[in-house]
Amino acid sequence: MPDRGGGPTGPRIRVGRPSRRARTLLMTLGVLAVLGMAFTMFAGFWTDWLWYRSVKYSSVFTTTLWTKIGLFFVFGLLMALAVGFNIWLAHRLRPPLSAMSTEQQNLDRYRMGIAPFKKWLLFGITALVGLIAGASAAGQWRTWLMWVNGVPFGKKDPQFKLDVAFFAFDLPWYRFLLGFGFAAVILSVIAAALTHYLYGGLRLTSPGARATAAATGHLSVLIGVFVAFKAVAYWLDRYGLAVKSSDFKATDNWTGLRYVDANAYLPAKTILFCIAVICALLFFATLWRRTWQLPVIGFGLMVLSAILIGGLYPAIVQKFQVQPNEQAKEAPYVEKNLSATREAYGIDGTEVTEYPGRSQTEDKSRLRDDADAAASIRIMDPNIVSPTFQQLQQMRNYYAFPTNLDVDRYAKDGKDQDTVIGLRELNLAGIPKKNWINNHFRYTHGYGVVAAKGTEVDPEGRPVFTESDLPSKGDLGTYEQRIYYGEKTTTYSIVGGPQKEIDYSDDSGEKTTSYKGGGGINLANPVNRAAYAVAFNEPQILYSGAIGDGSRILYNRTPKQRVEAVAPWLTIDGDAYPAVVGNRIQWIVDAYTTTNGYPYASRTTLGDTTADSLTAANDNRAVVAQQNQVNYIRNSVKATVDAYTGDVKLYQWDTQDPVLKTWMKAFPDTVQPKSEISGDLMAHLRYPQDLFKVQRELLTRYHVKDADTFLSGSEVWQVPDDPTNKSGDAVPPYYLSMKMPGQKTQAFSLTTTFTPNGRDNLSAFMAVDAEAGTSGYGKIRILKVPTSTTVDGPKQVQSQFNSEQDIAESIRLLRGGDSEVEYGNLLTVPLDGGLLYVEPVYVRGGGLKYPLLRKVLVTYGGNTAFENTLEKALNKVFGAEGSAPEPPDEDRDEGTDPPPTTGDPTVQDALNDAQKAFEAGQEALQKNDWAAYGEAQKDLEEALRRAEEAQARAGRGADGEKNGDGKAGPTPRPSGSPTGGSDSG
Repeated sequence: MPDRGGGPTGPRIRVGRPSRRARTLLMTLGVLAVLGMAFTMFAGFWTDWLWYRSVKYSSVFTTTLWTKIGLFFVFGLLMALAVGFNIWLAHRLRPPLSAMSTEQQNLDRYRMGIAPFKKWLLFGITALVGLIAGASAAGQWRTWLMWVNGVPFGKKDPQFKLDVAFFAFDLPWYRFLLGFGFAAVILSVIAAALTHYLYGGLRLTSPGARATAAATGHLSVLIGVFVAFKAVAYWLDRYGLAVKSSDFKATDNWTGLRYVDANAYLPAKTILFCIAVICALLFFATLWRRTWQLPVIGFGLMVLSAILIGGLYPAIVQKFQVQPNEQAKEAPYVEKNLSATREAYGIDGTEVTEYPGRSQTEDKSRLRDDADAAASIRIMDPNIVSPTFQQLQQMRNYYAFPTNLDVDRYAKDGKDQDTVIGLRELNLAGIPKKNWINNHFRYTHGYGVVAAKGTEVDPEGRPVFTESDLPSKGDLGTYEQRIYYGEKTTTYSIVGGPQKEIDYSDDSGEKTTSYKGGGGINLANPVNRAAYAVAFNEPQILYSGAIGDGSRILYNRTPKQRVEAVAPWLTIDGDAYPAVVGNRIQWIVDAYTTTNGYPYASRTTLGDTTADSLTAANDNRAVVAQQNQVNYIRNSVKATVDAYTGDVKLYQWDTQDPVLKTWMKAFPDTVQPKSEISGDLMAHLRYPQDLFKVQRELLTRYHVKDADTFLSGSEVWQVPDDPTNKSGDAVPPYYLSMKMPGQKTQAFSLTTTFTPNGRDNLSAFMAVDAEAGTSGYGKIRILKVPTSTTVDGPKQVQSQFNSEQDIAESIRLLRGGDSEVEYGNLLTVPLDGGLLYVEPVYVRGGGLKYPLLRKVLVTYGGNTAFENTLEKALNKVFGAEGSAPEPPDEDRDEGTDPPPTTGDPTVQDALNDAQKAFEAGQEALQKNDWAAYGEAQKDLEEALRRAEEAQARAGRGADGEKNGDGKAGPTPRPSGSPTGGSDSG
């Protein structure tokens, strides 16, 4: 074989150092890599700073940043010093080298191996533990700010007589310090023991003493410090009993002391504290008494005491004192929990009144008139009609409405009316041609508000729009219609530069604009462009010619994102809603302050409590990532986000909330006073849904005020499942203008129902005055049905609807062909001692892509009606007509407008066929012949398709006028046709 090292059989291959050119290249690549990493880190920091500065909340960024940096360095340094000092001390206390045992001889090579690197090794270990500890401490910035800025609650806990602020603000910080101390001592003990072992201070197998006196003293002091910290932990555990959660009487998160806590655990913790102090002193005494005997005995005594006093004794008390007479023993502590829980969740002012559940009035005509006065019954369900808005008012595919619309109030002729409202937001999925320019420069915003009356529909079951078309026009007057910030706007846009943006298109072509809102960050600066190119991983931002003077980048564009960013100490409601305030569209966002440190108040998990059938179907409506437990909540802040500029404003709503006052001290000048809320904005503020859902969940148990009833469990309620679907999720609360017993006029309210635990009949009806700015705002009223009376609950009412033969047959007909039946919100209205249930029924089918209101279900006092209109259903249920009877069907259903005409005979023939099909459909609708109606709708769609094709051919042949999408203008529709325009998507 050839000699690989060179020789007579082949040349020698020399392996030397890399050439100078190679070393230079490697160094250059290394420097570039480091610079790239550094610039990436800088880009993240710089873009965050620019964003906060753009929204005028730079103080939030700097306060949070400096707090995190301060905690990182202080606690990182403390941990590094603690561990490093003990390693250094253990090394300094090492015994002199002498005749070594075999064990020490084996360790000698390790000592010699690390000897040249001792300083670097010490530095590396201390730096590592310091970095870890500092990063952990930086995450406690909220705890630090709450402790240092804490404001008293002005209320004392019933056990220790300390202000609630101690438990909410102070105790969490003390617990963090204690945990940090434990970690520092444990790491120091481990590091010191290893060092002592390495240098002979500790011996495991050698004959004679196992530890030198120096090692014994050093480790004893460290263990003594650990035991001292344990003593502090026992002392803090005493106060922790006031905020300790446990399962008790079917309450998963009962919080506070019970009898066994106050009479066994509390004295046990005090005794253990004393024992731990004595044990710590014994460990410290080893500095003078070089023996472990007494400290070990003391430590064993402490462990034994923890088992006997801290575990066995409370179990004995619970078994032999509490269980034989639990009602009497626990009653005083239950009363404290009831009082604290009701206060912490703002339900202490709840008014619970008995309600018969059945009407005793014989005069049905009077009841019929009372039904009109009791509520403005909303038959337009905002959670169903979004596809209808989409089909009739989308106008262009690059617009879309949210899955769930919102309910608001708008004045008309001096009277407020419930209104279903949605914004025509940007829908990138509908862009005709997707590319980087179109996605981020051309299609940048939505356009216009669409609103409809909540209590009316047109003759075809469609919404009665009060604001519609493109541009939007109607009752809302003049306002800035462009929507750059919205719930569906989740990508960045670059606006205001050389590239024009599309507003909308009509028959005359595209309407364009250039953003003048002043929001976003200026990209004229090359450093900013480079930073955003890196942050968004989009190099085209750096060199694109579409970016120039005036270009601004908009991102973090959903209302919830923006409020969460400027106020990271707030919990955000799951449903932001739009309102036209003055001449701008404003997103209104409810925000909460919370804590889990309110003594005796039971905890709840926000993510679970606020879930219902709507959040299950639409993740955007959930309180995202709020699985943390709280036992205090206030709707302390109302926030707004301008849909055009993105400006965020925070307004103090709860002026008494000490948690908000604490955060306002930590972040001064970020929250504006309540007096700054304008009258126009106040008119659209409402009671938030998530707070209401939390309160209703608590009120299933905490509507009672006496301990005996609470302990018996006889009055436990539950929130019923949504009867309109089979999801098994809780029924959502509904906004409704209604009048509760005792009220003289209707009030905008948020309502829900309760059923007994494990049963379906009705227990109670709950409503809260939801109209901000009124004296009754936030007043919770519960109408409690006597347990001796059986009143149908929502599920039973729905079953009754479905089981009645006539109704079931009508539903079957509605489902004929390819039609689908969708049940709307089942509304409940108190009326003269009874309960009126109203449910709109929608039909989607027969060629239609959207639901139309076809029937209304009504029941009261055992009488049920299923009619075409609410008026007719009420008339049938009460056997009397209202004071303002509805026009007859023939006036509602038959179109009177002449059919549209066109100059093209082929198009005209198709339109005539469409008109005939439409009239045939209306005739079938009158007869409830749904099969014929479906056929007529198919004929209508076919005729309209032929008309569109004929018009398109004529347009191409004459090179006629095109609309903004490059298509022929919209085909005329037959009079009253329920089918949307050709551009409606």
